[in-house]
Amino acid sequence: MNTEDNISLSEAEESGDEPYIDRRTILEPPIRSVVDALGGYEGGVYNLGDECYGCLKDLKKYWRKDDTDDDRTVARIFWETRVLPNDLIPILLETAGKGLVEDKRAIACADLMTAMTWPIDLAAELKELDEEFDKGTDYTQLLLSHLYYKAALLRPGVLQALFGITLPCLAREGKERTERDVQIVNVVLHLVRNLAFIKDLPQNTHASADQAELSSLQSKLVKGLSESHFIELLLTIASNAASDPLFNQWNALVLEIFYLLFRGIKPVSLASDQAKQSSKNLATLLAAENQRKREFARKANTRHSRFGTTISVTLNSKKPKASEGDDNTAAEPEAGPSRSYVLHRQTALTKDAGSALDMARAKKHRAPKKSKVDELGRNDNFSLDARVILQNLARSFIEDCFNSLLSSLLKDIKAERAKITEKDNLRLLYVTKWFLEFFLCERERQAEDAKWKFGLIAEVTDRAWIVWVLRRMREAQDEKPKAWTELQAGIECLTQFILTVDVMASSTPKASDDPFALKDAEKTDEDDVADAARLLQQQIVYNGEVLDISFESMRTYKEGTQSLAYLDASVYLSYALLRMLERWSKRGGGDNMYVRKKAKPKKKGRNVPEGEGVPDVEDEEPPQKTEDEVINEQIFTFDQFEQRFAHPDVTRTLLAYLARYKDFTFPEQMKRVVSLMHRQAVRQKAEGLYFMVSTLYLFKKIMAEEKTLPREQPYKDLVALINFLLRKFFKAVEEDSFLIVEAFFPKNRGHWKQFSSLQLDAIGPRPETHMIDNRFPQDVSVKKGYTPSEQIGIAMAALVENGQMELIDWTKQILTLCIAHRKRTIEDVDGSSSKTIDLSTMDSSDDEDMDAMLGRRGPSAEALAKINDYLIPYVSDEEAEAANKNPHLKLLFRLVNFKIMDEDADELEWYIPSVVLPTELQSSLNIINQYIETPIDLEGKKAADMLTKKKRRRRRRRDPTPDPDDDTQLRKKKEKRIKEKQQYKSAEFIVDSDAEMGDMEEFLAKERALRQRASALAAATGQVSTMRARGTKKRRRKGKDEKGGKKRRKRGVDGNDASDAESDPDREKGKEKSGSDSDGSELDALGSPKRAASEVTPDTSPPADGANEDLPKPKPRPRPRPKARVSNASSPDVAGSPSPGPASPAPASRLRSPSHGVLSDDEPLPSSEARAGKRKTARLVFSDDED
Repeated sequence: MNTEDNISLSEAEESGDEPYIDRRTILEPPIRSVVDALGGYEGGVYNLGDECYGCLKDLKKYWRKDDTDDDRTVARIFWETRVLPNDLIPILLETAGKGLVEDKRAIACADLMTAMTWPIDLAAELKELDEEFDKGTDYTQLLLSHLYYKAALLRPGVLQALFGITLPCLAREGKERTERDVQIVNVVLHLVRNLAFIKDLPQNTHASADQAELSSLQSKLVKGLSESHFIELLLTIASNAASDPLFNQWNALVLEIFYLLFRGIKPVSLASDQAKQSSKNLATLLAAENQRKREFARKANTRHSRFGTTISVTLNSKKPKASEGDDNTAAEPEAGPSRSYVLHRQTALTKDAGSALDMARAKKHRAPKKSKVDELGRNDNFSLDARVILQNLARSFIEDCFNSLLSSLLKDIKAERAKITEKDNLRLLYVTKWFLEFFLCERERQAEDAKWKFGLIAEVTDRAWIVWVLRRMREAQDEKPKAWTELQAGIECLTQFILTVDVMASSTPKASDDPFALKDAEKTDEDDVADAARLLQQQIVYNGEVLDISFESMRTYKEGTQSLAYLDASVYLSYALLRMLERWSKRGGGDNMYVRKKAKPKKKGRNVPEGEGVPDVEDEEPPQKTEDEVINEQIFTFDQFEQRFAHPDVTRTLLAYLARYKDFTFPEQMKRVVSLMHRQAVRQKAEGLYFMVSTLYLFKKIMAEEKTLPREQPYKDLVALINFLLRKFFKAVEEDSFLIVEAFFPKNRGHWKQFSSLQLDAIGPRPETHMIDNRFPQDVSVKKGYTPSEQIGIAMAALVENGQMELIDWTKQILTLCIAHRKRTIEDVDGSSSKTIDLSTMDSSDDEDMDAMLGRRGPSAEALAKINDYLIPYVSDEEAEAANKNPHLKLLFRLVNFKIMDEDADELEWYIPSVVLPTELQSSLNIINQYIETPIDLEGKKAADMLTKKKRRRRRRRDPTPDPDDDTQLRKKKEKRIKEKQQYKSAEFIVDSDAEMGDMEEFLAKERALRQRASALAAATGQVSTMRARGTKKRRRKGKDEKGGKKRRKRGVDGNDASDAESDPDREKGKEKSGSDSDGSELDALGSPKRAASEVTPDTSPPADGANEDLPKPKPRPRPRPKARVSNASSPDVAGSPSPGPASPAPASRLRSPSHGVLSDDEPLPSSEARAGKRKTARLVFSDDED
């Protein structure tokens, strides 16, 4: 033996391994000796040791050694020595319990008690364990020790002694209070927190008396805190947390204590009469027992079961039986052989054999995996006294502390103070939710005169509070994995906030028989509350985030991932939100309301499920945000929002919630799920969502137990809804038998719509009446960075690359014809620009008349009114097809200001709007001619590379079964369109046809008669119709009225020169016959009528004398004085001036269409006498030739 020991030691030395050292062997003897030195009982009285305070300090030093020990050896030794119940508590009672509240030994005992009862985070502890060295670590003993510590600390007098330690520290003045005093109060409050954290054992009627005592420690704690005045201390700290810096440092600790005390009880049960709560609980238990008895009685055997029952059931009776050696029967279950089963159940006589077989197989199956019930709350068994204490505590907290504690905590959270932890956010959400629910329940049962005011919870209606809640929920969703527990707390908090706002909005002033009983101030308060609630509702809708959270929480639920409490909270939020929005919309709150929507970012690459795929190296770096977040505003309607819940994932969540109908403890739970299902199936007519085999099986299971369901109204509504859905299903099966096959497949991607009676046109203001326009090829546009002229050149280059030069020539022809027609119209109204003007007799100060002579004023209002839209005709099928389906030609058309008359028409009709002036068209034509002569330089690239495809437009979806009223509207629109098309008179001048046009001949005859009458009038009166009789206002002011007859006379509209002016009576006579110019005339210097811009059709009848004398004359705009070019009579040059059109460039404005050089045969030429009299003077020639 000695030889073997020597070998083993030498091996250990050579390997360098140190021998194993047992911490317990080293630490246990000194710890026990220190514990023995603390003191002991003598004659039933505990006597303190001489070095008691030093021993307590040594025990604290030993306790700190567990900071590096995963096995917590010191804590286990302390538990085995029973130092807390046998030594620490007696020392505390002998010192602080007898008035020595400032004794160091009492404070040291409190410090050591706080350390020994500190909560154990099992999840964190298990993560830190080593798989090899910590295999035998067991925390059951440590958790059990905490229960016994809690029971020991709840002995009479212990909590009173701890409270006595804190009083001197709080009673001192601020200047006298030291940091040690604050630490003492902090230690005692943490000890109270530790006691509230320790969870009781579950109740068990078969356990011993000691176990029963350990299952009711929380009730004893509540009563002890009340008797020792710790509850008053907690309320004092909470109420002064926002104003006193001393109490502000403990606000997070008080929040945690309240969270631990109230999470074990429902607010609904605490808000009721606690004296009757025991009888209610008893009635609930008896009702559950009776229901189980009824279920058992329906399935139980009859009194004849003693005789026995044996039934043989044959499966596939028409097929041959399986041979003994046949092993392939299991491979083909559908075409398997005939099999026989023997059932020994009487229920097989009255029920189908399939259900009996299922009952037999159910016993062999494993128990289903249980879902997590609730990770936030727990069920503590409080006694009646503890319930009453907690009820009074909750009422006092609402009345005095709610707003101050929440405001101080929110301020500290925003400031990111060190005392705030991540779990404090969760506790704050839960405590807020709990007290809001308690407030609503308590206010509902209060009398009208004594109801709580909403100002007690005003902090939760503040914008900062709501913003914080939404931000915490966003952060919980962004975590990996998602923080479902905090999301659940946020959903529950939002639910109670929505219920509170709904109650506020529904509040009305108190009703009284005496009209003067209610003061005006109270009425104003009630009205202010309602107005504030409606404003909050509008903000909730406009923000849109609460709406998205309610929908997403229902859509993303998965069994096993989230707890059942999360499922209940999601259903409750959707139910409360939809009900609030429905009431709000009925009150008229939804009129012209908008909701914010974030634009969805473009997805780059494929979506990889979470946890799958190989991460790229580039994904390790956080993506940089290159573009700002785009937020759009959309019109909000309740029907549109309700339609969002007609979704397969929402239906799956509702059915998962409905499948737990046996676990419902309140009828309100059934009411919520039935209401949401009713909104889907009946309100939105989406019954196709429920046409699934699994859903029908759930309905069959519920209907089979209809007689055992509770008698409340929600369960009756459930049965009625199921019958409605079953009728819809079998009716749909009669119409389409293939639905039976479809019932085995999921109804996603809108497949359920074809089996529903959903009428999209009747749902809301925003039905799906638009669809993608796929009739024509996708349009293109030029990429950014090019000028308008370069864009035209690129479009032409694209056509040339495709060998479609004829389309460019067609565009030139259209522009040329439109320019000629519009210039002809302007000349007919304003006078021809191809004339000779003598500037020798022009007054240099008459800028207005000189501008009119030089033609720089532009078309008159009457000329613009006569210009109509130019409809582009299609001479051949090739032109029509190109105008509809050639994206490059359509791009060129758009660049030269061509428009489409009706985007939804089967064949597109292009036209040139009337607002496009001839100068703009001439500029586009010049650009086309320029790029034909010198094509654009694309630097070796193709024109197609400089184009990008435009997003397809949406057009109206045509209803296959139109309504008669819709037919009437469509017919009226069609008639209106035909009437508008008839007004395009310009089309008659360019249609290539040999047919005689009577309207054209009549028009020419009228024009010819008008010119002859004007010529005769000019010959008789000697006055040109375009010449003023008495000059302008400027001349009259300068006394130059005599020079009015010496002005140069210009050509009129008919092209004839006028003779010298006659006397005034003759001039008045001529004015009565032909409506020539006078002071009251409506003609300007160019002979165009002075008309308002709003008038569309000119008045052709001669105006009465003095009809427009009272009208104010517009002040002429100051223009620069022109320098006219004077040329010889034989000079062919042109001294043209650019048109005042702002959109056209200067060179293009000088280009004239060749059609202007051709005079009509009916138009008389100037007389030779008129020409002879003007040969000796310098003249300004307007020609139709290009400069």
